[in-house]
Amino acid sequence: MSTFPPCPQCQSAYTYEDAGQYVCPECGHEWKAEAAPAAEAARVYRDAAGNVLQDGDTVTVIKDLKPKGSGGVIKQGTKVKNIRLVDSDHDIDCKIDGFGAMSLKSEFVRKV
Repeated sequence: MSTFPPCPQCQSAYTYEDAGQYVCPECGHEWKAEAAPAAEAARVYRDAAGNVLQDGDTVTVIKDLKPKGSGGVIKQGTKVKNIRLVDSDHDIDCKIDGFGAMSLKSEFVRKV
């Protein structure tokens, strides 16, 4: 059995779905199913120090990283400019000079 969100007006738990809309039988309020208030908020990305990261930020690598399949090492203190945040196990997509495009975890960087 699936559960439906409570009514945004009267907080009634007796809502039901009808033709792609949620309906509250107590107050008569109707709203679109895809626009229902969701408990999931926008994901917040944080660096190793707890600072909030955003697309386009510049970060510094805080420990030596050995990328898989590569012979080199990304040294501690390497600056990475213009990061892009993604929703996967590696939070950051970026380009690093000498290595090219790669993904990093936010726990291994610090915002500059």
